[in-house]
Amino acid sequence: ELDAYWNLAAEEYLFSGMDPAEEYFRLWQNRNAVIVGKHQNTIEEVNADYVRAHDIQVVRRITGGGAVYHDLGNVNFSWIRTIGQPGRMGYQALLEIVMDFLRELGVAVQLAGRSDVMVNGRKISGNAPRGFTATYSGD
Repeated sequence: ELDAYWNLAAEEYLFSGMDPAEEYFRLWQNRNAVIVGKHQNTIEEVNADYVRAHDIQVVRRITGGGAVYHDLGNVNFSWIRTIGQPGRMGYQALLEIVMDFLRELGVAVQLAGRSDVMVNGRKISGNAPRGFTATYSGD
């Protein structure tokens, strides 16, 4: 499904409606869309005339962070699991799994700050620790 409304609704459903003892991982793409963070003002973040003229969806996600642009040139993943329980893997370890996968594909990635995955000094993935959602652009 390439519809951003559907994909973000599916993510929210998994996060809030599924068994918290289970783990969920989705790979997905959106056609042209601007995804805005939970606390952002879309009037300030989005050029309404431009997105309307170019048939770009504007969708709010359940996590914070900045506005991002999705198209078929990037791959999104949602990894939803309970963390912070004894014996469970922490947030940094989850990012290491993703970065190890990208390294296997030949992408030289590094972690910057708490949750940004970088390639050649450029951010390719920002992550939100509430049900963690990220975007990888292969550019």
